[in-house]
Amino acid sequence: MRGLELPAQLVMIYLLLHLRFVGLMFSSPIFTTSLTPTPFRYIFAVMLTVCSVGIIKPEEIPLIYFDEVIFIAAICLREIIIGIALGFISSLPLFALRIAGEQTGSIMGFSMAQIMDPSTQQETSIIGQLHFLIAMWFYFRWNGHLLMVQALIETLKLVPPGQISLFPAGDLSLGTWLQNIFVLGIRMVVPFYCALVLSDIGLGFLARTVPQMNIFVVGLPVKVMLGFMILAAVIPLIMDLVHANIERWIEFALSVIRFWKPTL
Repeated sequence: MRGLELPAQLVMIYLLLHLRFVGLMFSSPIFTTSLTPTPFRYIFAVMLTVCSVGIIKPEEIPLIYFDEVIFIAAICLREIIIGIALGFISSLPLFALRIAGEQTGSIMGFSMAQIMDPSTQQETSIIGQLHFLIAMWFYFRWNGHLLMVQALIETLKLVPPGQISLFPAGDLSLGTWLQNIFVLGIRMVVPFYCALVLSDIGLGFLARTVPQMNIFVVGLPVKVMLGFMILAAVIPLIMDLVHANIERWIEFALSVIRFWKPTL
């Protein structure tokens, strides 16, 4: 290879591997919480790079593009995109659960009760935050974070660093998978829709039969109580849905990243 000596080649390889871990650390919600300081996330990415660097052998990576600055920038951008794609796509079931929780809170009458989410520094629904925190606990309980790091190491074999291919080649079937995540969110929120719609129908009959009763005063606590009862019964089933989709979406992320491998 022209222009780079062996130490410089090794540094470039370590940099490319490090950029993948940086993309993962700063895109997945299990690592991007604001409660975790940014320097700690970066140091954690450095530690993972050091632990994984033995997987790559310098002689197996084509470094012919490393003589030009523009090619180096393109390769670095590709590595960051791969890490971000893996972290974001693998965490889509968690985002679906949060959206389902926000819809549930709106049905229960908590649409005006917004709280500050310490992990994202944004206002969110109480029920949505409850869903997300429970899912995060189970995600670590099921070693989802280890699966994500293991999947990133697997990408080193599927798509070795040091190759130029900024855009994936082939059909990623993104429409099908987005449809699946939408259906997953609907399955989480349907029990609340059905039960609370029936409660609205019952309150409507009650308002017609007993017009002296202030149905708005009675209806709100009834819907809240019914919503929490359904939530207590449905949360285990929702967590089972999330558990069943964790590995599926990690596999989908790997299949998406596989299309970044250049066809020679």
